[in-house]
Amino acid sequence: MSIEVIARRYGSALADVVLKTGETESVKLELIEWAGLIETNDSLYEAFSNPAITHAKKENVLESLIEKTRPSKTTANFLRILLRNGRLTELSEINERFAEELEERSGIVTAEIISARELPATERSDLQTHLEKLTGKRVNLNFSINKNIIGGVVTRVGSTVYDGSVRTKLDNLKEQLVNG
Repeated sequence: MSIEVIARRYGSALADVVLKTGETESVKLELIEWAGLIETNDSLYEAFSNPAITHAKKENVLESLIEKTRPSKTTANFLRILLRNGRLTELSEINERFAEELEERSGIVTAEIISARELPATERSDLQTHLEKLTGKRVNLNFSINKNIIGGVVTRVGSTVYDGSVRTKLDNLKEQLVNG
């Protein structure tokens, strides 16, 4: 099973819980700190990902960390579930999907806009308006530049990609010319 599917399942389940308890922001922040802790500490990451280390030892390490950091009950239980299912080292991906899930449920989506150059404010505004009409939701835009696309924009909303780049148009034209 892909990490994307796994992250979606865990993120969605956690969103269900925190929306009922009203702990969305606190749990989100705690899990970001935990993901950073696990990813930046090589020995900790190795301990949780190494199959040669017994589950009981991993549990002891996690419980010790929980005792020291004192996260909310929801966060602590979620971390225990991830450990039990061998997914603790995938916490960053799960956090990303969890945040996306919370945004979706509140009527917000995030769109990634890749262009060959910095876009003027009017074009950014036009893109936002168009994407909000297209999705029927409020859209947060993240912009980046990739000169390899030559011109135009590539837009990603969730798993949907709208590729209006000059590079892709040239590649498609080349393929049509070659294949007749």
